[in-house]
Amino acid sequence: MATRVTFIGAGNMASAIIGGMLESGFAADDVTATSPSDEMLAPVRERLGIHTSTDNATAVAAADVVVLAVKPQIMRQVCEGLRDAVQARRPLIVSVAAGLPADTLEQWLGGDLPVVRCMPNTPSLVGAGAAGLFANPRVSEAQRRLATELMEAVGLVEWVEDEALLEAVTAVSGSAPAYFFLMFEAMEEAGTRLGLPADTARRLAMQTAFGAAKMALASDTPPAELKRNVMSPGGTTERAIEHLEQAGLRRLMAEAMDACAARAREMADELGKG
Repeated sequence: MATRVTFIGAGNMASAIIGGMLESGFAADDVTATSPSDEMLAPVRERLGIHTSTDNATAVAAADVVVLAVKPQIMRQVCEGLRDAVQARRPLIVSVAAGLPADTLEQWLGGDLPVVRCMPNTPSLVGAGAAGLFANPRVSEAQRRLATELMEAVGLVEWVEDEALLEAVTAVSGSAPAYFFLMFEAMEEAGTRLGLPADTARRLAMQTAFGAAKMALASDTPPAELKRNVMSPGGTTERAIEHLEQAGLRRLMAEAMDACAARAREMADELGKG
């Protein structure tokens, strides 16, 4: 029997997940996306061939899974508008909104619902995402598998059993694409100072990062050992790594990620009171 999935919101993240789902075998006829504006829905409908609606409650009425993909600031209003339809159907709720605890979402939707919180990241838009997932106690094993299937359509999935660990996921993967983009910026600037054209330095830095990540993912070798394998004694790489270590790269990364996780906790408190 087909699983019917409704996305509340039709922005970039929702469109990326839907595109991945269709590529992995979900039928377009079983997927619906909603938005207040049909003008926004038209390109999604034409490109993906799915159903669309400007009526959230109607779109949820026959859904087995409801993916909440709207901004956290309007989530309460959206959830309260869905309450009656969700309580009548009791689908699996999957939220991709940052900062909103599962019990808050469940409360806004009327209570006693299976809720999965998902912290994806922007590389999901190109099918190379990394997402942390948390399930409340009402989520069945079958529903966990279904949530995994949805998010694996756009990348890697890791489950955490303590919801507070989603703050760590935010620091490690949710916000982390920006860390690497900053490194690309810095490497491009350094490359141009060394005489390379900016576009050449940029492409070399990005391809090297892609290659390093691909090597690490394809190997069971710890990153520390992979790093040592590149470093010849007295060579160029050893000199560069020694400089990064002495300059406090590890400390800077730890402090930045601590700040990120702390802000995630603050946002959860702020949005939960909204």
